Amino acid sequence: MMHNASPVEMPELHLDGHNLGMDEVYRLSTMREGARLDLAEDAVLRMKKSLQVKDDLIASGIPIYGVTTGFGDSSSRQISPEKTVALQRNLLRFLRVGTGPVAPEEVIRATMVIRANSAARGHSAIRQEPIRLILDMLRHGILPQIPERGSVGASGDLAPLSYLAASLTGEGAVTYRGERMPAAEALRAAGLQPVELQAKEGLALVNGTSFMSAYLTLAFTEARELAWCAELCTALAAEVRRSSRDQFTAFPHINKPHPGQMTSAENIRQILEGSALIGTDADLRGDGISEGATYLELERGIQDPYSIRCAPHVIGVLRDTLQWTEQWITNEINSSNDNPLFDAESFSVHNSGNFYGGHVAQAAGALAATVASVGDLLDRQVQLLVDPKFNLGLPANLIAPVEAADPAAGLHHGFKGAQIASSALTAEALHLTMPVSSFSRSTEAHNQDKVSMGTIAARHARTAVHLISEVTAIHLVALCQAADIIGADRLGPLTARAHTYLRSTVPFVQEDRPLDEEFQQIAKLLIDGSLRREVMAS
Repeated sequence: MMHNASPVEMPELHLDGHNLGMDEVYRLSTMREGARLDLAEDAVLRMKKSLQVKDDLIASGIPIYGVTTGFGDSSSRQISPEKTVALQRNLLRFLRVGTGPVAPEEVIRATMVIRANSAARGHSAIRQEPIRLILDMLRHGILPQIPERGSVGASGDLAPLSYLAASLTGEGAVTYRGERMPAAEALRAAGLQPVELQAKEGLALVNGTSFMSAYLTLAFTEARELAWCAELCTALAAEVRRSSRDQFTAFPHINKPHPGQMTSAENIRQILEGSALIGTDADLRGDGISEGATYLELERGIQDPYSIRCAPHVIGVLRDTLQWTEQWITNEINSSNDNPLFDAESFSVHNSGNFYGGHVAQAAGALAATVASVGDLLDRQVQLLVDPKFNLGLPANLIAPVEAADPAAGLHHGFKGAQIASSALTAEALHLTMPVSSFSRSTEAHNQDKVSMGTIAARHARTAVHLISEVTAIHLVALCQAADIIGADRLGPLTARAHTYLRSTVPFVQEDRPLDEEFQQIAKLLIDGSLRREVMAS
């Protein structure tokens, strides 16, 4: 599912390799053109210094990996300085082996921003001209066409990033103003000039984690919205079940003081404030057994099933995962994830492995697992709504109530299909939680003999987020249906606001109708933050 948020106005951003935030990447990824980006002055100075180190080391005649030697297991083959430009050109050509669908536009934009920011740290020995061309392409809306597949996430995203690098030289395909065309043609139409990459510059563009980091950055920002949406769902589910607010009170949660759990319970309490549908534990207990009696059948259980009662504990795991993954991802997008790196202070070149995507892989795996778990929770809440054995008097499958004599009686099935779809989407997301990093493959003649699979993990994480956004959309529409059946006028102020906003897109299901497009529309409103902003607007 492609992110379709409208462009967001933001001031000019000066990339320095140290201070790029994930929210900034997300906003820039939604801007089809007009992105206001430049290199910070101190970044340009650092870049120039690393270039001087590179040029002097080349002149000294020593072999420099990927500059005056071949790549990977070919690093024992040294070439003369006169061949360095051709070497970079060939690098971009033999790496363009990607397969599968082209990455979503927002992922490509995020990749371009993150790659430019990495170069801005000033240790990759690349001129400012290729990086400024990336920024100009973003401003004009010229996007290299990058296939999703082909990276093992160890020597960076070699195959995906080669498509970005090639477009700077006028090779490969891009999209411009809605059309796919050769990169050279698009650059010419926008008044831009392709660059000829110099020694090390092709390697500086492809040797890094920018593609996987783009996927993970977007997955993170969207998963953060789903955490709040899950709390809204839980509050609404508690209301339509006429549950107790006491299960979300602070006392039990401060006595298991995981920050995410406490935050989640507090958010649910806030959303429930002012509701006429929610009760207390005392309301559920009633008067209890009378004196002299030995048995009493209560009207309902005094505790909700786990999918309601344990919701802060499940959503809290996602919230705590978001907290530590935010630091990891922020570090990654503000790093010199390249090799080799040039140190102007010591006038030296360093061979290392900063292109390795291990942190991305681990963060992506954790994010996918916790998001899918929240989706599983919400799918179980859906099941409670549609099953007459558990929905406390709501009609089976949330069918609009009709009299037995009504000609429509018995013809409609309400949310039966929607619940099946919810279960299928949840299962698919759960399937993606297998840690891809466990499947390292020795590649490239055993030079890349331990790889991260971070790119696949990051793609899976975002896929899981989008699957669960669809589960959440189904649940919210079902909750609105339940609220209308029991009386939406008794909802709390915040849940009522959510109900009104959602109803502007999805009307009450009076008769069976296709709901697929409506669910997709709601899913987009969830992950781009529109629903949260509407409900929580002061």
